Amino acid sequence: MDIKEKIESVVEKIKKDPSLAKKFKEDPVKTIESLIGIDLPDDQIKKVIDGVKAKLAVDQAGALKDKFKKLF
Repeated sequence: MDIKEKIESVVEKIKKDPSLAKKFKEDPVKTIESLIGIDLPDDQIKKVIDGVKAKLAVDQAGALKDKFKKLF
């Protein structure tokens, strides 16, 4: 399993669906497992969750940066 590929896939789905983003915040393990269709071992699911959170944070920071640039 390519973890980076799974992270990218999950991030894209979460960004497109606000209700899915809410579910991820409430129960990331269950949400990730339902999205990828695999019951992963704890160490692997933690890597995916951490990667998704990091990618979402970077994407949000980039969006804020773009908005800030437009203001000035």
